[in-house]
Amino acid sequence: MLSPGALRAHLPTAKPAGAVATSREDRSPVLLGTGHPHRLLGFYAALADALSTAGCAVLTPAHGRCIDITTRFGLRTYALDYVRGVAFVRKTGREAAGCEPGAHTHSPLPVRSVPAAAAEAGGPLPWLVIGDHGRVCGAGQLGFEGVGPADTDDPAPFVGETEGRVSVAVPLDDAVRSAYYGPLTRYVLNRACLSQ
Repeated sequence: MLSPGALRAHLPTAKPAGAVATSREDRSPVLLGTGHPHRLLGFYAALADALSTAGCAVLTPAHGRCIDITTRFGLRTYALDYVRGVAFVRKTGREAAGCEPGAHTHSPLPVRSVPAAAAEAGGPLPWLVIGDHGRVCGAGQLGFEGVGPADTDDPAPFVGETEGRVSVAVPLDDAVRSAYYGPLTRYVLNRACLSQ
């Protein structure tokens, strides 16, 4: 297994749309994930769809794997799930009918389960992780290139960017309606030459 420093030496360095464009050009494997599936799932799903269409492998390792996350309410067990190539966690068991999937979390634990699961399955590791909060920070701690949006009320991605662990953290409000991310989605897809 490569050390984080050795792995980082092989990764593309660019701004968010540039990193996505580099992945598109190289047809590199990507991993997308969110701790805000109620709000940001559509944004990430649009990127996943476009990257997949461009020939990138959109990775979905560790699907269904249980992850214990300590919350302010105590230890909670969540299952790693994917919708349209985007990772998130959901409560184990059945969710109430009509509810949007997924739980809100800033934990890096879901992305930390990915390399081992990918290795066990004999699959590739991601060359780029696109995500928010714990996803992008956890990826950076493992030595993967990570880019994504971050709410200004959570300093971790910005600290990670300053420390050089997160490539780019883009400030935004992550609590607005999903439809309001449409302009951001179009901008990133256009800048990365992924518009159809």
